[in-house]
Amino acid sequence: MTTPLSADAPHPATRYWPLVLAATAMLMITMGVRQSMGLFVAPIGQSTGLTVAQISFALAIGQFVWGAVQPVFGAIADQRGPGRVLVFGGLLLAAGMALAPALASEWGVLLTLGVLSAAGAGAGSFSILIGATAQHMPAEKRSMAAGVINAGGSFGQFLFAPLVQAVISVAGWGVAMFTLAASALATLPLAWPLRRRAAATPQTATNATPTSTAPGIGLREQLSIAVRDRSYWMLHLGFFTCGVHIAFLVTHLPGEIALCGLPASVSAVSLALIGLFNVAGSLGAGWLGQRFRMKYLLAAMYASRAVLIAIYLISPPTPLTFFLFSAALGLTWLATVPPTAGLVGKLFGPRYLGTLFGLTLLSHQLGGFFGAWVGGLVLERFGDYSWMWYADMALALIAAAANLPIRESAPTPVRARPQAQPT
Repeated sequence: MTTPLSADAPHPATRYWPLVLAATAMLMITMGVRQSMGLFVAPIGQSTGLTVAQISFALAIGQFVWGAVQPVFGAIADQRGPGRVLVFGGLLLAAGMALAPALASEWGVLLTLGVLSAAGAGAGSFSILIGATAQHMPAEKRSMAAGVINAGGSFGQFLFAPLVQAVISVAGWGVAMFTLAASALATLPLAWPLRRRAAATPQTATNATPTSTAPGIGLREQLSIAVRDRSYWMLHLGFFTCGVHIAFLVTHLPGEIALCGLPASVSAVSLALIGLFNVAGSLGAGWLGQRFRMKYLLAAMYASRAVLIAIYLISPPTPLTFFLFSAALGLTWLATVPPTAGLVGKLFGPRYLGTLFGLTLLSHQLGGFFGAWVGGLVLERFGDYSWMWYADMALALIAAAANLPIRESAPTPVRARPQAQPT
């Protein structure tokens, strides 16, 4: 019989890094599919007669559903193991993509892209994957592991965006949807190494604040503690504004580029550059999170977005401007995930990380709903996205300020664990 692993026992890297790599590959697929949806707005509108606002609303519902399912699936994974959750998510994601061309109406797009595929991607996303691996890892390695997993999602965007645009250009958006459905099925075998959860032990609480968690604490009690913690709510506020940024850009950046009279290939390259540079940003955030306070990393990343948007607004609308903007923005794109997950782990420990970080991601996706939907409304009302850019800058500064009062101890130096003293 295999002995369950303790979350903070000094496991050899050969045990936990294969789990990290499986989680990274899975997130590469699910996020690659999700972050390519903005490329479908114009083709779906042209073939179905749906307006930008109607399609944006469906994608906005998808942003919300993706976040709403994560604490639910995270709780199931925390209690029963992540294997079934990940397999179910892969099947649901594939079904949503495959059915989209056949249900090309307002309600059909809402069902397939707004509900089915979004729920499937949420079942194989950050909270479940980071939570599934964190329980098997020593505390000082979790930030770096979260950065590696997050980088997989960004690399998926880099791979999928140009592939999807190429298929849309050659064969149409329906064939591109079928291609994404087939890709989603590749997540099923990746769920196998992640199928088990770590046993609950007293060491599971290591690296959490003393007043926030205790050995053997139940999920309901842990949630009660979390909702009374001001630092947890500050994380939610910052991540909400992050969701507005991400969803607005991933949904409407192709539209912004089209308004400037540039071809669709510029959109594909821009989205790919965001993903590519976020690989470096995610790995960097994971590494820095082991050495510096994560709340300061988050504040710096959010503030940098306001600066980047201001620079973009005063720059000429050329392909080079969009490429440089995308590359710079990519450094912080989803690099906020490792320090946010790391802070949740610091506050409450890894035992219920899937649930607690899932709730934080729900706040992110509430912001995502408004970012995707309001972006379409602003375009139809004013003819461009100027007011959304101004709102994005203000929200970025609010997010930076919200992270500063978070309660966080100084990081533990990364070093070899001391040998246990003989008794």
